[in-house]
Amino acid sequence: MLMPDAAAGQQGTSPLTAAPGKSAGSFVDVTAAKGLNFRYLSSHTSRKYLLETMGPGVALFDYDNDGRLDIFLVNGASLDDPTPKGTIPQKTGPQYWNRLYHQKSDGSFEDVTEKAGLQGKGYGMGVAVGDYDNDGYEDLYVTAYGGNRLYHNNGDGTFTDVTEKAGAGGGGWSTSAAWIDLDGDGLLDLVVLRYLQWDFDDVWCGEHKPGYRSYCHPDYFKPIAPLAYHNDGNGRFTEVSQKIGMSKSGKGLGIAIADYDRDGRTDIFIANDSTLEFLYHNKGNGTFEEVGLMSNTAVDGDGRAFAGMGVDFADYNNDGLPDLIVTDLANQMYALFQNNGDGTFNYASYTSGVGPITRPHSGWGVRFLDYDNDGWKDLLIAQGHDLDTIQLTSPNLRYREPMLLARNTGHGFVDVSADSGQVFQQAWAARGMAIGDLDNDGRLDAVVTTNDGPAYILHNETPTQNHWLTLLLVGHKSNRDAIGAEIKVATAKGPQFAVVTTAASYLSASDKRVHFGLGAEKVAQSVEIHWPSGIVQTLKDVIADQILQVDESPREKGK
Repeated sequence: MLMPDAAAGQQGTSPLTAAPGKSAGSFVDVTAAKGLNFRYLSSHTSRKYLLETMGPGVALFDYDNDGRLDIFLVNGASLDDPTPKGTIPQKTGPQYWNRLYHQKSDGSFEDVTEKAGLQGKGYGMGVAVGDYDNDGYEDLYVTAYGGNRLYHNNGDGTFTDVTEKAGAGGGGWSTSAAWIDLDGDGLLDLVVLRYLQWDFDDVWCGEHKPGYRSYCHPDYFKPIAPLAYHNDGNGRFTEVSQKIGMSKSGKGLGIAIADYDRDGRTDIFIANDSTLEFLYHNKGNGTFEEVGLMSNTAVDGDGRAFAGMGVDFADYNNDGLPDLIVTDLANQMYALFQNNGDGTFNYASYTSGVGPITRPHSGWGVRFLDYDNDGWKDLLIAQGHDLDTIQLTSPNLRYREPMLLARNTGHGFVDVSADSGQVFQQAWAARGMAIGDLDNDGRLDAVVTTNDGPAYILHNETPTQNHWLTLLLVGHKSNRDAIGAEIKVATAKGPQFAVVTTAASYLSASDKRVHFGLGAEKVAQSVEIHWPSGIVQTLKDVIADQILQVDESPREKGK
C-alpha cells in the first residue's frame, strides 16, 4: 500500500506549492463542431413523477482500443400521463435510444449505436464501464428503472446483451454503479446502487395550485438496499450483498472507491439522498462494514443528513490520503471531507472555501481534476436543482444553473467560473458528468448531460506551460483495467496520489486512464504502482507530456 509522508499526513499539508500564473481555466463548448447531436428525453408529465428529474449519465471510454475516447449516452423512455402503477417504461422509438458515439481520427464523432447494438431498453439512468472478463475490451452496464442491462464488448465494434445469461439484471430503480474487485480474485465485480422503493403513484407534492405541483421529496419513499454482484468467472454473476455486509438500505445516488485507511484494500463510499451517507470499509476477507458515522462522513459539520447526490474520492491536498467531495442541494453546501489519516475525516467545507462557494447551488456530477496541470486537483461540478418549480417558492434559487469550476490554490478552493469561458455563463439542468482527455493533448475535458436536454462536450483549452503525465495501466494478475490500483507520482516538487477507477461523479463513468499535472517539472522522478494483486512496480525518471501504458509485471514482488 502507498504510505503518505509522515509530516504531510499529520498536518494535512503538502510539500507542493501552488503554481504561479493564470488562475482561471478555459473550457469551450465544442458539441456542435464535434458532431454530437443528442437529447435526453425525460418524458415530463403533469404528474411530476420523481423519475423524470433525476437522469441521465454518460460514459467516456475507448470501446475499440484505437486510443481515442468514445462517448456513450443514456436515454429515457416513454411515459404516459398518467402512467399506471407497475409499468416498466419502454423505448417506443429511436428518439429514446441510448447512443454510442465513436470518435473518428479527425476528432469528430459518429453515431454507431445501431451497428454496436446498444439502443437499449427501459428508462435509462446511469452507466458503468469495466472489462469484466479480462479480454481487453471495455464492457458496459447500463442502469435503469425496472431492470438493468449488461453489454459484452465483442471486440469488433459490436456489443451483445448478456444480462439474462449473466444474472445481473437487478430490479427496482437503479442509479450509479461501480466495477470493483471486491474479493481480490482478479475479476471485476459490480456494485449497483438503488434509489428508492418507488412506483408510479399519483402523489401531489407542493402547493395545491396550478403550476406549483412539484417532485416529491425522497422522504416520501422508503429506502432500498444496493445490489452487489460477484463475478463468478464464467460469464455469470451472483448477487451477494447480504453475504458481504453491503445490504444496508439507503437512497443511493453516487458511488466512488478508494483505500481511505491505507490498508491495501479498496473501500466504497455511497452518497445517499437526505439520509446518512455510507462508507463501506473493506475488511480484507471478502466482507465490508459500514463505518460512516464512526468515520465522520455520514453527516455534515452540524450533524445533519444532506441530499448526497454526486461524489468523488481523491487526494486533493497531496498528503497521500484520499478525501471526499459530495454534492447536494442549495442551502446545504457541498460536503468536503478531508482525510485525517486515522480512519476519520474532518468536515472541511468551511475551511477549504468549498462551503461559501457552493451554498447557493445544487450539484450532481463532480470530479477532482487538475485542469491547468499545476499539480493540484481542482473541482468541476455539474449543477441544477431537481425542482423545476424551485424559483416559485424560493426566488433566490434556480432550476437551471451554470457549471462550477473551483481552482485548488494549495491552500483552499476559489471559484474561477466567471473567468473560465462562456460555458460557465450558460444555465443548464445538468446531471451526469464524465472526465477524460478527448484529444490526448494532456488537458482533461468533460462531457455533461442535462435533464430533458442535450449533452455537451467541454473542451479544455486552458493556456498553460505546465507539464503532465497520463498513465494507462494494464493488469495481468490483477483485473485488466487495474481498477483499484494506487499510483504515487513523485517530482522534485513533491508527491501526488491517485487510484484507478471508472466510477465517481453521478450516474457516469470516466476515462480509466489516470492523469497527473506536473507543473514546471519535465520529469517524474518515480512512478510507484501498487497493483490490486499486491505487486508493487516502480518506474524511474519518466518523461512528462506523454500517455504511457504500464503493464503489470510478474517480476516485481508483492509487499
